[in-house]
Amino acid sequence: MSAALREKLAALPSEPGVYLYRDARERVLYVGKAKSLRKRVRSYFRGAPRGGDGGEGPLRARNGLHPRIADLVERIADVEVIVTDTEHEAMLLEANLVRRHKPPFNVRLRDDKSYPYIAVSLDEDFPRVYFTRERHRSDRRYFGPFSSAHKVRDTLKLVGKIFPSRPCEGQDPGRPSGIPCLDYHIRRCLAPCVGYIDREEYGQLIDQIIAFLSGRYRGLEDELEEDMRTASAEQDFEAAATHRNRLAAVRHLMERQRTQGGGAGAVDVLGVALDDEVACVQVLQVRDGVLQDRQTFYLDAEAADGDAVVVDQFAREYYAMGGAIPPQIIVPRNSPISDDLVAVLAGRRGARVEVRPAERGDKRALSELARRNATLALDGDRLTREGVRATRREGAAELRETLGLAAPPTRIECFDISNLGPTYAVASMVVLEGGAPAKAHYRSFTMRDAEGVDDVSRMEEAIARRLRRLSDQDGDPSFSARPSLMVIDGGPTQLGAAERGVAAAGAGDLPLVALAKRREELFVPGRREPLLLDRASPGLRLLIQVRDEAHRFALRHHRNRRGHGMTMSLFDSIPGVGPLRKRALLRHFGSPERVLAATPDELAAVPGLPAKVAGTIHGHLHRTAAAEGV
Repeated sequence: MSAALREKLAALPSEPGVYLYRDARERVLYVGKAKSLRKRVRSYFRGAPRGGDGGEGPLRARNGLHPRIADLVERIADVEVIVTDTEHEAMLLEANLVRRHKPPFNVRLRDDKSYPYIAVSLDEDFPRVYFTRERHRSDRRYFGPFSSAHKVRDTLKLVGKIFPSRPCEGQDPGRPSGIPCLDYHIRRCLAPCVGYIDREEYGQLIDQIIAFLSGRYRGLEDELEEDMRTASAEQDFEAAATHRNRLAAVRHLMERQRTQGGGAGAVDVLGVALDDEVACVQVLQVRDGVLQDRQTFYLDAEAADGDAVVVDQFAREYYAMGGAIPPQIIVPRNSPISDDLVAVLAGRRGARVEVRPAERGDKRALSELARRNATLALDGDRLTREGVRATRREGAAELRETLGLAAPPTRIECFDISNLGPTYAVASMVVLEGGAPAKAHYRSFTMRDAEGVDDVSRMEEAIARRLRRLSDQDGDPSFSARPSLMVIDGGPTQLGAAERGVAAAGAGDLPLVALAKRREELFVPGRREPLLLDRASPGLRLLIQVRDEAHRFALRHHRNRRGHGMTMSLFDSIPGVGPLRKRALLRHFGSPERVLAATPDELAAVPGLPAKVAGTIHGHLHRTAAAEGV
């Protein structure tokens, strides 16, 4: 333990708050909360030696502690604390910091993607029900998160069959022709765009959709039955038939799922399975005694020492993402939930939330069902991961033999060029480490030297620029790492350009291979004839994977550049003028032409624009105009 760290530990406050452990490179290793920061943080270091490295580490000799905690303490170089007023605030802050930093020693949802939701656009006169991955608009009603986009689309398809709301995008329904589209004719829309359904009746339809998605099946069943009888009494038999069909669909769904839900009421049942690397949590959502849905989530759990840690961390993340909180949550046995988490869930729900294990009856059966499903899902995921790792190892071994490498390539870098004629040319560099994408090491290059439609020169430039930074040990870790194999998207011409780039950078001998798209031919330096591998071989599949990823990454960067370039204005290149000042100029003068014709004094009269900046704008605009012959 360093003297600086020992001083920080001695000065820790006793208030509640959040602590962050960092390593020697200032990366966040772990984020935790505490009722007393002083007691909690110092408990990690009890028994630490007084000076030096301390042999095997401060916690190795302590009995009953998980070895991963000892690994964590050995890597701690600094600690940062944030004091809060209450432990409740500390828990909320901890969840935000875990999502932001993704510390390796915290249990967290494995996928770093945005989970899908179903949204209802309540701000529109005729709301839409649609798929989304964002959840930040207060004028939308969200349902989810769902564990897969496929599940969302299946649910939307079912909702569309039972309750045909408009699928068209935009604030207003319909299209310029003013006639119903195909969705009306196939009974997937009620055509509010041409007045076949009024706003009030459409609003009732949306209320029924919300009730259906919320799992309020019994209330929806009663409402549909009453609507059917009312329409029949009024001899509106077409409307009565519509309500009858919806009622039959809802009852069919309830009967199909009621046997699994039993008499559980409204409850979420969490089942957990844990191995050395990954945890799986199954969420059985029971509403009105009907098993409404089942969600499967995977978590990185290398630092977890039991189901209780997994359940606690999952509940924080899952319900923070907007999951509907029922009055009761069933957790596995021996998985106690902290009182502060229960308080947070109750605050978000606005009512009491009971979190407990199930002892008997239907809920016990559901808990066991969730546990078995979690175990089966984790076993399937483990087999998939093992199969993927085995395929990657076979691919690396095959590339070593085929290309005559000294060892199987552990770091493969692939380069591709994307451009639109002579404009917006970019190069991409994507990385596989151990056969898996290392997205933190992806890099892109904006071409500087090559002119015209010359991808060969651009490839030489990209390779040279990348390899010149090999010796930059204290800089970007992606550039300082030496590649085991460099893959070029192209044929022998692009391979020759890469060889010149390697020579220009003075990088010595680096293994190079070019992969041509048409027949997936491999070109290697010093060999005129291409190598042809079996298309099903793991080595070729590994190269195709990295080549396609490089193409996707290059194309994304190119499209971003092109989109930005096509929407740039004259003001974007003026020093000291950002979006706010650009809007102020256009608001004050009304058009770019009037800004260009303005004098320095007139520019200085723009509200919020300093006189010095006004002079800079005037000088820059008139130099640019003169250069362009305006």
